[in-house]
Amino acid sequence: MPRFITIGYGDQAGYDRTPQALRDAAHRADDRLRAEGAMMGIAGPAVQVRNPQARGAETRDGPFMSSALPLAGFAIIEADDLAQAIEKVSGAPCAVADGVVEVWPLHEPA
Repeated sequence: MPRFITIGYGDQAGYDRTPQALRDAAHRADDRLRAEGAMMGIAGPAVQVRNPQARGAETRDGPFMSSALPLAGFAIIEADDLAQAIEKVSGAPCAVADGVVEVWPLHEPA
């Protein structure tokens, strides 16, 4: 079955503005994804890693990507296709609490 990487962005203010019943439903949606085997996690502090021309690893604290909303978490989910993956994450906390969820098809090498 195809797999998808999801990246959730959201902040506490958006979460707090969302009615409790809707937040509870969003957390139940995440629980259903976990029950289907989704691997989920909350994003911690980022570290950039570079190794230019394999001359030695360099690190820098902080994310390389930037967004208007902070990165909240990641998941790897299974779905029949992109449309089903979108449907599955449309009820996730970041999607309903004034945030956003990106869905990226994961093309695994053969």
